[in-house]
Amino acid sequence: MRHGVRLAVDPGDARIGVAASDPSGLIASPVETVRRGSGDVDRITALVLEREAREVVVGLPASLSGAEGPAARKARAFAALLARRLDPVPVRLVDERMTTVTAQQQLQAGASYGRRGAKGGKARRSVIDQAAAVVLLQAALDAERSSGRPPGEIVEVER
Repeated sequence: MRHGVRLAVDPGDARIGVAASDPSGLIASPVETVRRGSGDVDRITALVLEREAREVVVGLPASLSGAEGPAARKARAFAALLARRLDPVPVRLVDERMTTVTAQQQLQAGASYGRRGAKGGKARRSVIDQAAAVVLLQAALDAERSSGRPPGEIVEVER
């Protein structure tokens, strides 16, 4: 297992969930939700620098069959943009099928999610985005630990 903080980003059309690992690469934790649009790459770059991340994992939303549609193409484009900005910090695309569903199920199983008086819709979606990034990163860390290889595919920086 490689040592060092990994950052995961789960890009959506409106928000980007962000999670980070501990320096040993064992546990993923939520960081924040970044609003999609102007300044989003700047904020992620700042988080990479603040946390001294050795790598960034970007969720690749393939369909259940493994086919890639418009959302996957958007994720690939976003990962390429991040890779250019963050070079030489590597960016990897990792299959994120079911991460949002898994995150919602885990949050629903929690004590306060869904109760009357819980946070409103926007706040709940922000928490779900972060939780999806945690699920993505934890799966990537676990896969690396079990296989001995970094997860997913590296995003090549076009020069």
